Amino acid sequence: MTAQPHPGTPSGGHTPPPTGHSALAAGGATFAGVLLLLNGILAIFQGISAIAKDDVYARVGDYVYKVNLTGWGWILLILGVIAAVAGGGILSRAAWARAVGIALASLSLIAQFLFLPYQPLWSIIVMAIDVFVIWALASHQPETARR
Repeated sequence: MTAQPHPGTPSGGHTPPPTGHSALAAGGATFAGVLLLLNGILAIFQGISAIAKDDVYARVGDYVYKVNLTGWGWILLILGVIAAVAGGGILSRAAWARAVGIALASLSLIAQFLFLPYQPLWSIIVMAIDVFVIWALASHQPETARR
């Protein structure tokens, strides 16, 4: 004897897994846009402070990657400006913004890894935010993609 499916559910009586069109995915993408915008603004400030004064950040221990702090300041400043623009694009539902947001969050993840000797706790926090942004933007499928 087989179990009869409940009316309104697909055959087999199981509910389908959540899709990229679910409210969770849409909310996650919106939150990722906000995080990307704020992450960009904070990276701008982080970059400006590194450019303005090369001794603002103290190196914590010895590290494999020896990078000039002023150079990292410019990298963070440029990535921050682009990330803030992409975050605004995601919030305005621009089609190009999702791909740019994923690429920038990936670059930010690498940049924060290399920034670990200067601000270890902050870098780890921003790396976790970047992972969430990548997941949220990659899993969300906006309404325009279904047409």
